[in-house]
Amino acid sequence: MSRLKSYLILLGCGGLIVALDQWSKYLVRSSLAYGEVWVPWEWLAPYMRVVHWNNTGAAFGMFPAAGGLIAIISVLVVVAILYYFPQVPSEQWLVRLALVLQFGGAIGNLVDRAAYGPVTDFISVGSFPVFNVADSCISVGVALLVAALWVEERRHRTLAQEAAAVASPPLAEDDRAG
Repeated sequence: MSRLKSYLILLGCGGLIVALDQWSKYLVRSSLAYGEVWVPWEWLAPYMRVVHWNNTGAAFGMFPAAGGLIAIISVLVVVAILYYFPQVPSEQWLVRLALVLQFGGAIGNLVDRAAYGPVTDFISVGSFPVFNVADSCISVGVALLVAALWVEERRHRTLAQEAAAVASPPLAEDDRAG
């Protein structure tokens, strides 16, 4: 796959993620006061709700005082993905998907940090920390990347074992006694 096609995929899909993330955050900021909660059906309230919340740290409210450091790390991740993505073979579609999700999520939260300071979070599920679309994409992207690398490592190990077995077949019973 050409570098141009790789970048078009990364920037196009990543751009869609950023657009969805920013649109959803805009809806929350323009519809709910800070701290206000919206639940479409009352029975859903203990399980899931929309709440206008700000996050100065990492995903899910971790490291609340590290906003600047998180922004720097996010920029480094975006640059690393821009460098690495075209080098990932198209057959490794799971790795490519993982990188696209992380890329879009990182940029989505960087836009908030640059424009507003804190990141707007709004998805509240049970007692889990409040998060947003970008956080979800980053988390799913990391999980997919770990899974894809694990599958790829297992595949390489199996191929290496098969190659070793072909290169040195087991000795027949007669040959071992010799």
